[in-house]
Amino acid sequence: MAKHEQTTEEEIIYVSKSELKREAQELHELGCDIAGLGKKQREKLPLTDELKEAMAVADKIRAKTDAYRRHMNYIAKTLRSTANVEEIQAAMDLMLNKNNQADVLMNKIELIRDEVIAKGDSKINELLNEYPELERQKMRQMARQASKEVKAEKPGKAYKELFQYLKEAIMP
Repeated sequence: MAKHEQTTEEEIIYVSKSELKREAQELHELGCDIAGLGKKQREKLPLTDELKEAMAVADKIRAKTDAYRRHMNYIAKTLRSTANVEEIQAAMDLMLNKNNQADVLMNKIELIRDEVIAKGDSKINELLNEYPELERQKMRQMARQASKEVKAEKPGKAYKELFQYLKEAIMP
């Protein structure tokens, strides 16, 4: 009998009061972040009907009053009872991280442009294998012009055109 009691006691996970408060605060912040989004952005989130209604009410009492604060507490409480909080958080992270992803992609395109200018045909051939919609002749002309501009230390029209051309082909 003592062995059975010992195993059930080991399985119990103790959560501190401060950890519970941190989780509640995180859910409160998530609720505020969701309420701060526009209606179109909110539609992309996997919110329950109850949360959608709560967000509609939050839009109506938008002023930073005690009523709004209490309503945010209600939203946090509703989030606690929702099973898909992780999905909502992941969707929010993805939505808020799109700008960072776009910046990374732009930096990648800039690097590719610089490699095309530096390496010439070898890099163009690599790109044509990866992106068959690119035109070899157009790429070579733009790369040649951009190379002349870079050597003259006056990056200009062809340099920018090459970037735009690569961006249109690479961006999803």
